[in-house]
Amino acid sequence: MSELAPLIADLALILICAGVMTLLFKKLKQPLVLGYIVAGFIASPHFALTPSVIDTASIHIWADIGVIFLLFALGLEFSFKKIVKVGGPAIIAALTIIFGMIFLGFTVGSSFGWSKMDAIFLGGMIAMSSTTIIYKAFDDLGMRKKKFTGLVLSILILEDILAVVLMVVLSTMAVSSSVEGGELLQSILKLVFFLILWFVVGIYLIPLLLRKTRGLMNDETLLVVALALCFGMVVLAAKTGFSAAFGAFIMGSILAETVEAEHIDKLVKPVKDLFGAIFFVSVGMMVDPAMIAQYWLPIVVITLTVLVGQAFFGTLGVLLSGQSLKTAIQCGFSLTQIGEFAFIIASLGVSLGVTGNFLYPIVVAVSVITIFLTPYMIRLAEPFYGFLEKHLPEKWINFLGRYASGSTPAVSGKESYWKDFILAIVKLTVVYSIICFAIQTLAFRFFVPFVGKWIPEPWSDIVSAGTIILMMAPFLRSIMIKKNHSEEFMALWNQNKGNRAPLIGTIVIRIAIALGFVFTTLVRLFHTSSALAILLALVLIAAMIFSRWVKRRSIRIEQTFLNNLRSRDLRDEYLGAKKPEYADDLISKDLHFSDFEIPGESGWVGKTLAELNLGKRFGIQVVSILRGNRRINIPKGTDRLYPGDRIQVIATDSEMEAFASELRNESVTVDEAMAAENEMKLNHLLIGKESSLIGKDVRTSGLRDTYHCFVAGIEKSDGNLLKPDLSITFEEGDILWIVGEQDDLDRIKTL
Repeated sequence: MSELAPLIADLALILICAGVMTLLFKKLKQPLVLGYIVAGFIASPHFALTPSVIDTASIHIWADIGVIFLLFALGLEFSFKKIVKVGGPAIIAALTIIFGMIFLGFTVGSSFGWSKMDAIFLGGMIAMSSTTIIYKAFDDLGMRKKKFTGLVLSILILEDILAVVLMVVLSTMAVSSSVEGGELLQSILKLVFFLILWFVVGIYLIPLLLRKTRGLMNDETLLVVALALCFGMVVLAAKTGFSAAFGAFIMGSILAETVEAEHIDKLVKPVKDLFGAIFFVSVGMMVDPAMIAQYWLPIVVITLTVLVGQAFFGTLGVLLSGQSLKTAIQCGFSLTQIGEFAFIIASLGVSLGVTGNFLYPIVVAVSVITIFLTPYMIRLAEPFYGFLEKHLPEKWINFLGRYASGSTPAVSGKESYWKDFILAIVKLTVVYSIICFAIQTLAFRFFVPFVGKWIPEPWSDIVSAGTIILMMAPFLRSIMIKKNHSEEFMALWNQNKGNRAPLIGTIVIRIAIALGFVFTTLVRLFHTSSALAILLALVLIAAMIFSRWVKRRSIRIEQTFLNNLRSRDLRDEYLGAKKPEYADDLISKDLHFSDFEIPGESGWVGKTLAELNLGKRFGIQVVSILRGNRRINIPKGTDRLYPGDRIQVIATDSEMEAFASELRNESVTVDEAMAAENEMKLNHLLIGKESSLIGKDVRTSGLRDTYHCFVAGIEKSDGNLLKPDLSITFEEGDILWIVGEQDDLDRIKTL
């Protein structure tokens, strides 16, 4: 009899424990994460009443894969464009919470005499609230539609991306065993460089790959390709000095911008759930009751630090962002727990060997306690606000009210033009410079040595230089030329002659940057004098500026990137899953955009827009009709409404309310009288010798068109029952079996 591999036996034990605990915690309506942690504790050597996992090292490898899948799935739900949409209040609040909690965690860890790295990692662990737990708590409490919950969810989006950045910084600090400012700045710059490079290249190439292979993709191949891209980026991130989780998150974020994002997320979810469960079970395996009993005081202190610190810094951050005191307290009290990222950061510290063995079980215990208290803290927010409102000095309440209602000073047209112009050129210069630097670096690392093996000098240097400069040319041209004829540039140029010198200066600086890339390429390959290299670089720069091929190539690359970046939004707008961009601009005009579904029982079904006359009756404008995967923009008066249609309309609040009310009232309800009146019956009609039907057939009799009945059968005088045929002529003595409503059947009797 063959022996079972320890890994398979361990996996069986883990999944059995996890299955039982998830069913139990589902029954108790508790977060499944806690169930997985309890399952891990039961399967660990610390619980003597059940079998224990044998090969813990292999389980930890599976747990590392679980972290990769968790971060990949998080990236699929994340979009870099969400950072722009969350707005200033969420950014201010998230930064206040993270920096405040890191400082508190470091202070608490240091006060217990822990090492510097233990204290820093503790700060990182307690800085991030649990997105999963807060989502569930809001759903359970029926608060998802409240105003403050939208701000909380925006803060969580930023905390997720900042948590990934924090993991990179902590990894760098752990490797260097130092917290020097210079090294931190260097690691952050490296992070920004690779983040922009991978995102730009990924958004340009990956949607093209998925689009070209769409005809070959089914669920199986799409899943394999998505996971191949994920683990490929994991390896690339590890090679460049980042964590595997960071690479998985980046690839998930890139795929989130594609039209296949929801499909990939659906396919990956079962795999993510499996490996994620193993990760959380491995977290529970680290729980040591003896160590928790030994460190009960730090657990209590850190728990209070999380509850009080998150509530305080969350409230402070939201207050600083200009929200009311009530909203700030509700947001702060909702964030008082730690969850998934605390475990991930803790496992990062263990894997790097820079944190003590005691820290992991302490953080798990704190997480369990704070997760359990989350609903109670959310409910406590309003009573606490009432208490503060009664006991705070009136001048403080008035000051906070004025601060929250204060508006941001308007920016003058000139300042706005300068701000928009400078931001635009800085953004494009940084992005294209990073791409050019990457092209240069990779070319000198791989391409130049390869060419040198097959082509003798100096021809190899000429081929290498020409290839590198041609690859950089579209991006260098964009750095130099783009935005030089933009609306902001022309407005500033014509607005004041004093603006012209600074504007020319921006052009000169960008030309100098492009010149630098060409110059360094030539010098590294030809080892010529600087003067000659500069002269040749100037000639090449002039050729790039005036070359039509380079211009077309530059425009095509940028257009492809923008189309790929907007493809998911455009698809969602077309299908009505996302509001069009112009919808947000209507608010300032007292107009609003909304959509309504036409119920199948509505009295408007089958009527044209002209017949309904919605514009005159309610003052609304129907801008689109969504019918399945079809979209009808600016519909005509002759277009009809059908069951399940979604109509997108623009109107004021009062007009929208009146329209919605009428749409509800137009729904046809079926009562007993209506059901009885419309009942279909089967009757027979004997054709007598004076009947007007003699000599007619089914088509010419008018039974269907005039009397709204149909002939189910024709019984001849000889007793033969015939299937109705349009060509059969009715004769005296025939019996017609007719189906219809009672009123119509009664009218037929007179024929």
